[in-house]
Amino acid sequence: WSATAMDSVNKDSVSITLRFEDGSIGTIHYLANGSKSFPKERVEVFAAGGILKMDNFRVLRSFGWKGAGSMRLWRQDKGQQACVAAFMDAVRNGKPSPIPREQLLEVARLTIEIDAAVNR
Repeated sequence: WSATAMDSVNKDSVSITLRFEDGSIGTIHYLANGSKSFPKERVEVFAAGGILKMDNFRVLRSFGWKGAGSMRLWRQDKGQQACVAAFMDAVRNGKPSPIPREQLLEVARLTIEIDAAVNR
């Protein structure tokens, strides 16, 4: 992975590139220097010749995916309530964690390493 601070004074804008074991890449742009009229959160997935674009966890558009159209939700859903419900179900019923411990530790480790790289 690599991380680059884009605003060295405030360090409030950063670009992070992650390379995964299968050769795919993920790029995270955390930018605080744009217009408030632009969607705050955007996820784009490029795979198998198609593209999925989601803005603010409300609007999903597909490009190059046969049979897939657009979807609009009335309100934003980032999945936090479902995540809490899955966790509580696991605790109450003695089930395994919905997110494996190894994944939680990996995300925490990477977050600390990225912060250290950006804030040198």
